[in-house]
Amino acid sequence: MARQDTSESTGRLKQIALTYKMTRQVDRLVGLVVAAVGIVVLGAFLALGFWLGHPVYLGILGFVLAFLAAAIVFGRRAERAAFGQMEGQPGAAAAVLDNIGRGWTTTPAVAMNRNQDVIHRAVGRAGIVLVAEGNPNRLRSMLAAEKKRMARIVADVPVHDVIVGTDEGQVSIRKLRVTLLKLPRVLPGAQVTVVNDRLRALGDLLSNMPLPKGPMPKGMRMPKGIQRGR
Repeated sequence: MARQDTSESTGRLKQIALTYKMTRQVDRLVGLVVAAVGIVVLGAFLALGFWLGHPVYLGILGFVLAFLAAAIVFGRRAERAAFGQMEGQPGAAAAVLDNIGRGWTTTPAVAMNRNQDVIHRAVGRAGIVLVAEGNPNRLRSMLAAEKKRMARIVADVPVHDVIVGTDEGQVSIRKLRVTLLKLPRVLPGAQVTVVNDRLRALGDLLSNMPLPKGPMPKGMRMPKGIQRGR
């Protein structure tokens, strides 16, 4: 048990060090800002402790709160730096959706065209959310087609659409998770399960995978699941 705890602690420290290194590549002031926050909080509690005559007690409390404040500031700046690096990168929205949290089921790339414009899907108590990445002009027609298809499959479930980007009317990658979580919850948990089961049973993902045109190369076999679906 002791060895396991030690290895876990070492792993966390390595992860923190790696996160700091990646964050500093984007945010050169992260170290100074985090240190300044910790020093200011600790100094304020020490000053208050000497003034009240309890420097040890308030010093210990100040140290704990200074560490907590520094950790919070570091976490936020690291998150901001990570989203900044992801902005505009293909598949960034899928990575955010994959970590959206409990209560959501996400399926990447439910629709895609030859220009690599892609639509991901998230299903939760807010209904179905179609999250699109790529050229907005091309995505609008793709979203309209996907919404019609969702309406045929689950007509009684609200379908929202989001285009990821920085232009007007779009949602930036750093605000994507918050945007989905702010949607009104209109479905009970049991209905969410039914919707997911229905989409899964219809082979929704496979039906959107483009097949190559022309004859199949010799020696290549189609997956059994697609053969049955066809």
